[in-house]
Amino acid sequence: MERRGMSTDPLWMDPHDRRRRQEEEEAFRQRQNKTVLSYLAAVVVGMAGLSYASVPLYRLFCQVSGFGGTTQEASSEKIEKMVPIKDRVIKVTFNADVHATLNWNFRPQQTEIYVVPGETALAFYKAKNPTDKPIIGVSTYNVVPFEAGQYFNKIQCFCFEEQRLNPHEEVDMPVFFYIDPEIDENPNLLNVNLITLSYTFYEAKEGSNLALPGFK
Repeated sequence: MERRGMSTDPLWMDPHDRRRRQEEEEAFRQRQNKTVLSYLAAVVVGMAGLSYASVPLYRLFCQVSGFGGTTQEASSEKIEKMVPIKDRVIKVTFNADVHATLNWNFRPQQTEIYVVPGETALAFYKAKNPTDKPIIGVSTYNVVPFEAGQYFNKIQCFCFEEQRLNPHEEVDMPVFFYIDPEIDENPNLLNVNLITLSYTFYEAKEGSNLALPGFK
């Protein structure tokens, strides 16, 4: 059986024919190599594109479904009826990330605060555009541990809204929230005394707001 890529010319073949056969085999191998390289390049580009898009899409999915530790929208009726759990204090830490395509400085103004379930709290992030051109950013967020996300309610937030910063402009971004006292009824979270709120900013083109109807 002939093995592709290996010459099987009989020794008695005319030298010119043998050389032509070898050239044909070499050309075939080069075409194979180019095909493989093209395929690998397409795979790399495709994976890069997916990795860029997957994070914001995943966060948007989490915002709708509640999966992955996303926080919940607060209601005024819920706030009025809350009864704080005074004997339970939870430390909330804050994290800030910026996607590689967005040339912003973004950070929390406090590293941590202590909150009581059932009482409101206010935190701030700071964003700055250090460039000489206006840039639009949009943020996503989540909570760790994931299961605590359903009890982390935001009253005011800058997430999923386009934020336009002019050249060298710096702004404060408030996060007004509370932890639902019902967290104390979840046996899986009775020993949780630390929650981390994370925001990630991505660059957005004007008019491409990632905000979803009904979310602020």
